[in-house]
Amino acid sequence: MTDSRGPLRPTGAGRAVAVLVLVALAAVIPLLGPSAALHGTGEAEAPGAGGIALLRTVLFAALCIPVGELFVNRLARSLPRTAAAPPALPRTWSPLAAGAGFLAALGLAAVVATGNLVPGDGADIDVGGLHASRDGKLALLQVNAFLVAGLCAVSRRPVTQVWPLAAVVVAEALRAHPTTEHTPLTGAGLTLVHLTCAALWAGGLLHALRVLRLWSDRHDQAAGAALLGLYARVAVVLLAAITATGVCSSLRRMPPETILEQLTGTAYGRALLAKVLLVAVVAALAVWARRRLRRAADPLTACAPARAEVVALGLAVAVSGVLTALPVPIRW
Repeated sequence: MTDSRGPLRPTGAGRAVAVLVLVALAAVIPLLGPSAALHGTGEAEAPGAGGIALLRTVLFAALCIPVGELFVNRLARSLPRTAAAPPALPRTWSPLAAGAGFLAALGLAAVVATGNLVPGDGADIDVGGLHASRDGKLALLQVNAFLVAGLCAVSRRPVTQVWPLAAVVVAEALRAHPTTEHTPLTGAGLTLVHLTCAALWAGGLLHALRVLRLWSDRHDQAAGAALLGLYARVAVVLLAAITATGVCSSLRRMPPETILEQLTGTAYGRALLAKVLLVAVVAALAVWARRRLRRAADPLTACAPARAEVVALGLAVAVSGVLTALPVPIRW
């Protein structure tokens, strides 16, 4: 909807309410998702699965935000001189994201330190034992990486966050594929690419919309349209990589002859199906935004489907957190 001054925007109160609703929904999905997915499958729910899924969701979101900021800021600097981006950029959310990621990783490390059980009190946590196991070392790596990322975010060279953030991705890829799994390095490699591209896509779109809002307020619509177009071209490649790695990972865990049955008969399959449907919605919204960007009289009308795309991506991140707390399907 527009008026004589351009696109209408929700009021500050309306935005606050919308954000609160979305945050509540993003918390409810991982908290209740494992129980809902496991209902009627005969599979056992791990202790504290909802809490673990929530912590993993926060960790994923905390990874997406700084990765997206670094990515889009790099795109903004690469704009041609004819559509040069103004120097102003939105205030960074990276320090807050690093703090949230640190707390989430600390909570997950506490779970690992109690033998993958929810600790009843501090005495149950064997911090020293974390160094004795592969999962414990990876959990500690993520805790320390988020701590270093936060320090880098407030330093004079925030771009150095890329190294501790890369360590978080590598640790998560290795954690998701234990050595007892068939060809664990192949699985870790697929997860590494999948998670990196997903963080670039989700976090990048969120930050791109924040940049566009600031530039629009400064009447720099041309630069905003150029940035959104550049992001859209990269996003096509990211979507292709996410789709390819997602399909390969699914086929590794659910062979083709069993995948249809497991998509409805196992908790992991049900959550995966929900994620696939969300990604399909995201892809449709991305196509809609791209068509508006290329054909509309005002390219920035593409922001409307892009905002809806961010919401769907946030829900997909929450479902991904649920997936990590569910039992891996049996290879029949």
